[in-house]
Amino acid sequence: MPLLVSHRENNTQRIAALDEHAEARGLKRGIGIADARAMHPDVEIVEEAPQADRRLLESLADWCDRYTPLVALEGSDGLFLDITGCVHLFGNEKRMLEDVLARLFQQGFDVRAGLGSNPGMAWAAARFLDRGIVTPGEETGAMAPLPLAALRIEPATRASLESVGLRTVGAIMTAPRAPLVRRFGATLVTRLDQALGRIEEAITPRLPVPPLSVERHLAEPILHTGDVLQLVGMLARTLRGELERRGEGAHALQLALFRVDGMMNRLAVGASRPLRDPLLIEHLFKERLTALEDRIDAGYGFELVRLSVLKASPFALTQTDLAGERNDDDADLALFSDRIRARLGEKALLRPVLAESHLPECAAALAPALHRSAGAGPSLPAPAAGEAERPIRLFARPEPVEVVAAEVPEGPPLRFRWRRAVHRVIRSEGPERIAPEWWREPHETPTRDYFRIEDDGGRRYWLFRQGFYAAETMPRWFMHGIFA
Repeated sequence: MPLLVSHRENNTQRIAALDEHAEARGLKRGIGIADARAMHPDVEIVEEAPQADRRLLESLADWCDRYTPLVALEGSDGLFLDITGCVHLFGNEKRMLEDVLARLFQQGFDVRAGLGSNPGMAWAAARFLDRGIVTPGEETGAMAPLPLAALRIEPATRASLESVGLRTVGAIMTAPRAPLVRRFGATLVTRLDQALGRIEEAITPRLPVPPLSVERHLAEPILHTGDVLQLVGMLARTLRGELERRGEGAHALQLALFRVDGMMNRLAVGASRPLRDPLLIEHLFKERLTALEDRIDAGYGFELVRLSVLKASPFALTQTDLAGERNDDDADLALFSDRIRARLGEKALLRPVLAESHLPECAAALAPALHRSAGAGPSLPAPAAGEAERPIRLFARPEPVEVVAAEVPEGPPLRFRWRRAVHRVIRSEGPERIAPEWWREPHETPTRDYFRIEDDGGRRYWLFRQGFYAAETMPRWFMHGIFA
């Protein structure tokens, strides 16, 4: 049964895509769904799903990482693969192209592929040439007989060119350039030069390229976590040599598992300190695999395993004692935190760091407990001599306090009620005035006057008065923290 995919265009349902059976009946893209149904009542029509199509294209891009790390999305139905320096792994360009097409066909995809010296030529070869490979120097002869759509220009520009008799790329090549640019814009000749290799066109990979990667192609797929970890150890040992040569250690690593059926899993771990030891790297991925064991489906097995360094930094060597042991007290703590974060996630261990704010509740934030060398931000310093004392426990949100008596207009409270208990103040220090952050607040916020006070039971509190005493208004009091 012919299958049509419809989409809405100018309040009309039109054909967005169709299969070969529908094409054999004379249907084409852009025809109204009502007209198509009238001509062929037995056609099956489904609504397009752009988000699902995008997810499928991204999953195919992940799968193509087995050929090159430089994979870019091209529109809604294509991929660019920069295979420079990767062809020798597959023999030659023809074998690599045949391997891509054969594997995708086995997964149920009907695809077209082209190979050229530049993205424009490869794009045209995939869509308009029967032969998939255009060698360098053959671009002019290959592009000349092709329709204008091979230049990747706008439909309106293409229609204007066809209206004056320019219907092929060869006609554009022989026409004077100055009139073409004046009438149709510079994009036309730019696209032509890109396809002919006169102007270099770079592709933007969808994912950053790791500085270091090692991989292992498997003759027989593996299914079990233990086999994956054994391969991780082997790859880490290979990676260690390159890291030693560069004088670096790994701060972030990624394990890519390519399944036989085309699916792919990525696992990432981070390290507080630069790592080279294969055993430590294997331990981190063991924790990660254990945490995600229920969510990783091996299917029919993994046929390619790749270990990549996403971030590296200089590796500092430590002195060993006469017994060959390193006196590094932080190493065990760093490894412990790394394994906890690998098992439970980055937010499992947090530490306070400074924030750019003078408001007490905004002056610190919680960040992942990374080592200082990993760029986690400055830790909270100890208060310097002469600085205002801050409470040991600071409330996340100040709690309202009912002041029974206070020294008016600028003095501290004499008695106050907090959490249903009345406290009598016997000592106080202040006020310490903290103005609002006018550049962040959406409206005017009252000024705060903070007091350090002690009640008759020896308990010390941090209270503030919000606003000032006036004839029309009274200030409000809040409890913000408790001292030791």
